[in-house]
Order: sequence, then C-alpha cells, then structure tokens
Amino acid sequence: MSIFNKLFGSKTKKEKNSQNEERGKHMPKIELPIDEKFMIEFKENGGKFLYCSDESEVLSNFKCILDENNWKKASCYIKKPELNEFLSSFKLNYTKKINQAEFFVTNVEALVAEVGALLISSNQIAEIKLHEYPKNIIVIAKTSQIVKNIGDGLTDIKNKNKPRIPSNITTIQNFKENESGDEKDFLTYGSHIKNVYLLLQEDL
Repeated sequence: MSIFNKLFGSKTKKEKNSQNEERGKHMPKIELPIDEKFMIEFKENGGKFLYCSDESEVLSNFKCILDENNWKKASCYIKKPELNEFLSSFKLNYTKKINQAEFFVTNVEALVAEVGALLISSNQIAEIKLHEYPKNIIVIAKTSQIVKNIGDGLTDIKNKNKPRIPSNITTIQNFKENESGDEKDFLTYGSHIKNVYLLLQEDL
C-alpha cells in the first residue's frame, strides 16, 4: 500500500465551499480552525501531508518516505544538528554540497494557514537561495507552529529570535505545476516548485 493512502483525510477546499453554498448565500461563512485551514490549503497547493501523533510516528513515516522514493542510499543535506541527531538511526548518506543532494530535510519557522505555505529563514537555509536547494524536501514540524497568516509568522520569528532576527526569510508554497501557467500571487512569483513532504507532529 502506498504511504499516500495514509495522508490525513481532510476535506478539500472544493468540498468546504460546497458546504458553505448549502448553508445559503446570506449566511456567514464557516471559519475553520487554523490547523484544518492549513491542511486544506497545503494539500490544495500540492503538498504531501502526513499527520504524526508522536515522535515515533514521525520516524516511522520518515522511513516510509525513504522506502517509497528509494532514498535510503540517496545523498541527503541537513543543516540543523538536532535533526541529524533525531534521524541518526537511519544512517543517512549525508553530503555537505547542496547541489549533490537528492533531498533536503529541515524544520520551519512557521506553517501559514491562510495560504498553506511553509515559512523559513536563514535558520533553515542559511543565506543560500531556495532555488539552489534540492527539489525534494522533507519537512518536520509541529502543530504549535501553525499560524493564521504571514504577519503572525513574522511576529513569531521576531519574538523567538531576539535580539538577532534571522535573514533570508521566505515561503515555500509551490508544490505542483500551475495548470494555467499563470503566477498565483506575489508569494509564488519567481519561486521554484518543490516536491514537499510534511511530517506534522501533534504537540498541543
């Protein structure tokens, strides 16, 4: 069975819009919890999402991703020492050269519910441009990192990184080809499409 059958079965945006229409044109729209909003938007953007109840499930699903993509011996780039330690049992084939890596493992600054984007900074990617990183990215994050919008995410970055705020702050939101060929909005302008797996651990 493909691991994608285990993807969290949240309703799509289209299904949610249909529900709102059934309520009547003059009824106020249902405000979704931000975690559910993020899941819907992230999947609509083409991201691959796996919900994890604890760390052991994160590791189990990480193994599934490696197996499914035949990445056990593939070159891997990880910047964060704590992620190296957390994944040490996998004996990954690390490389210090980004352009030689098949996939990149990282955490994030925040998960933006409003647009289903990943907010990252120099804490995750140093001063290197995002397009220089591998197309395949495995993100390990926690539900407490979900914020309503980018403004809230930037506020979190500022509060967590006093007195020195990280640079190179950007979003990852393009996870699939845009069928129309048009730019979706300013967040995706000039960005490069990434194949993203999100392992989201419940911590609330």
